[in-house]
Amino acid sequence: MGRKVVIVGGGAGGPSTAAEAKRRDPSLEIVIVEKGQFVSYAT
Repeated sequence: MGRKVVIVGGGAGGPSTAAEAKRRDPSLEIVIVEKGQFVSYAT
C-alpha cells in the first residue's frame, strides 16, 4: 500500500510541492485541497 499525501492550498506552492513530491516518490497518492474556485498550474 502506497503512502498518501494531502496538500492544503492550491496557490503556486501547493501544485509545486505536489510535483516535487511525485518526482521524489512516484508511488505517492497526492490530493490537493483548495477552498477557492481555481488551482494554480503551469505547463
